[in-house]
Amino acid sequence: MEEYKVGDRMLISIKDFTPQMMKILMKKLIKKYIRPYKVKKIILENVVELELPVSLRIHLVVNVSKIVLYKGQIERQKKIPPLSVEIEGEKEYKIEKILDRQDVRGKLKYFVTNSRP
Repeated sequence: MEEYKVGDRMLISIKDFTPQMMKILMKKLIKKYIRPYKVKKIILENVVELELPVSLRIHLVVNVSKIVLYKGQIERQKKIPPLSVEIEGEKEYKIEKILDRQDVRGKLKYFVTNSRP
Protein backbone atom coordinates (compact mmCIF):
# COMPACT_ATOMS: atom_id res chain seq x y z
CA MET A 1 0.00 0.00 0.00
CA GLU A 2 1.25 3.48 -0.86
CA GLU A 3 2.24 5.88 1.88
CA TYR A 4 0.70 9.34 1.56
CA LYS A 5 1.98 12.52 3.19
CA VAL A 6 0.30 15.82 3.97
CA GLY A 7 0.88 18.09 0.97
CA ASP A 8 0.98 15.28 -1.63
CA ARG A 9 -1.09 15.98 -4.72
CA MET A 10 -3.74 13.39 -5.62
CA LEU A 11 -6.00 12.70 -8.57
CA ILE A 12 -9.59 11.71 -7.73
CA SER A 13 -11.35 8.87 -9.55
CA ILE A 14 -14.67 9.90 -11.10
CA LYS A 15 -15.91 6.31 -11.38
CA ASP A 16 -18.59 6.72 -8.67
CA PHE A 17 -19.67 10.30 -9.44
CA THR A 18 -23.39 10.89 -9.95
CA PRO A 19 -24.73 12.09 -13.33
CA GLN A 20 -25.35 15.57 -11.84
CA MET A 21 -21.70 15.83 -10.80
CA MET A 22 -20.59 14.59 -14.23
CA LYS A 23 -22.49 17.47 -15.92
CA ILE A 24 -20.44 19.94 -13.87
CA LEU A 25 -17.19 18.26 -14.89
CA MET A 26 -18.08 17.59 -18.54
CA LYS A 27 -16.36 20.23 -20.57
CA LYS A 28 -14.43 18.33 -23.21
CA LEU A 29 -13.46 14.73 -22.75
CA ILE A 30 -14.18 12.64 -19.70
CA LYS A 31 -11.12 11.30 -17.97
CA LYS A 32 -10.76 8.58 -15.35
CA TYR A 33 -9.32 11.02 -12.82
CA ILE A 34 -9.66 14.76 -12.27
CA ARG A 35 -7.23 17.49 -11.22
CA PRO A 36 -4.60 17.10 -8.57
CA TYR A 37 -5.73 18.14 -5.08
CA LYS A 38 -3.54 18.42 -1.98
CA VAL A 39 -3.77 16.05 0.98
CA LYS A 40 -4.82 18.20 3.94
CA LYS A 41 -4.79 15.54 6.65
CA ILE A 42 -4.25 11.78 6.99
CA ILE A 43 -7.08 10.38 9.12
CA LEU A 44 -6.31 6.65 8.89
CA GLU A 45 -3.91 4.67 6.74
CA ASN A 46 -6.68 4.18 4.17
CA VAL A 47 -8.55 7.50 4.56
CA VAL A 48 -7.32 11.00 3.76
CA GLU A 49 -8.83 14.49 3.81
CA LEU A 50 -8.26 16.54 0.66
CA GLU A 51 -8.39 20.27 -0.03
CA LEU A 52 -11.35 20.29 -2.44
CA PRO A 53 -13.30 23.23 -3.87
CA VAL A 54 -16.92 23.59 -2.75
CA SER A 55 -18.04 23.40 -6.40
CA LEU A 56 -16.96 19.74 -6.59
CA ARG A 57 -19.74 18.77 -4.14
CA ILE A 58 -18.12 15.67 -2.70
CA HIS A 59 -17.02 14.88 0.83
CA LEU A 60 -13.54 16.07 1.79
CA VAL A 61 -12.66 12.71 3.36
CA VAL A 62 -11.85 10.10 0.70
CA ASN A 63 -10.82 6.45 0.77
CA VAL A 64 -7.38 5.85 -0.77
CA SER A 65 -8.94 3.43 -3.28
CA LYS A 66 -10.51 6.50 -4.96
CA ILE A 67 -7.28 8.50 -5.32
CA VAL A 68 -3.98 8.14 -7.17
CA LEU A 69 -0.73 9.96 -6.50
CA TYR A 70 -0.22 12.74 -9.08
CA LYS A 71 3.01 12.53 -11.00
CA GLY A 72 3.87 15.76 -12.82
CA GLN A 73 5.05 15.79 -16.39
CA ILE A 74 8.68 15.09 -17.10
CA GLU A 75 10.32 17.97 -18.94
CA ARG A 76 10.65 15.97 -22.15
CA GLN A 77 6.93 15.12 -22.09
CA LYS A 78 5.67 18.68 -22.25
CA LYS A 79 3.59 19.44 -25.28
CA ILE A 80 5.12 21.98 -27.62
CA PRO A 81 2.42 24.35 -28.90
CA PRO A 82 2.29 24.76 -32.67
CA LEU A 83 3.98 27.82 -34.15
CA SER A 84 1.52 30.48 -35.20
CA VAL A 85 1.76 33.26 -37.74
CA GLU A 86 -0.26 36.44 -37.43
CA ILE A 87 -2.09 37.35 -40.65
CA GLU A 88 -4.36 40.41 -40.69
CA GLY A 89 -4.46 40.45 -36.87
CA GLU A 90 -5.50 36.78 -36.49
CA LYS A 91 -3.36 33.82 -35.50
CA GLU A 92 -3.00 31.18 -38.19
CA TYR A 93 -1.19 27.84 -38.19
CA LYS A 94 0.60 26.04 -40.99
CA ILE A 95 -0.83 22.54 -41.31
CA GLU A 96 1.20 19.71 -42.82
CA LYS A 97 -1.60 17.16 -43.19
CA ILE A 98 -5.24 16.64 -42.15
CA LEU A 99 -5.42 13.18 -40.57
CA ASP A 100 -9.10 13.03 -39.64
CA ARG A 101 -12.22 15.12 -39.10
CA GLN A 102 -15.20 14.73 -36.82
CA ASP A 103 -18.55 16.49 -36.43
CA VAL A 104 -18.88 17.48 -32.76
CA ARG A 105 -22.17 19.18 -31.82
CA GLY A 106 -22.52 20.69 -35.27
CA LYS A 107 -18.92 21.94 -35.52
CA LEU A 108 -16.20 20.28 -37.56
CA LYS A 109 -13.08 19.35 -35.57
CA TYR A 110 -9.89 18.38 -37.39
CA PHE A 111 -7.01 16.13 -36.27
CA VAL A 112 -3.91 17.52 -37.97
CA THR A 113 -0.11 17.42 -37.98
CA ASN A 114 1.63 20.77 -37.74
CA SER A 115 4.67 21.52 -39.84
CA ARG A 116 7.72 22.86 -38.03
CA PRO A 117 10.49 24.93 -39.59
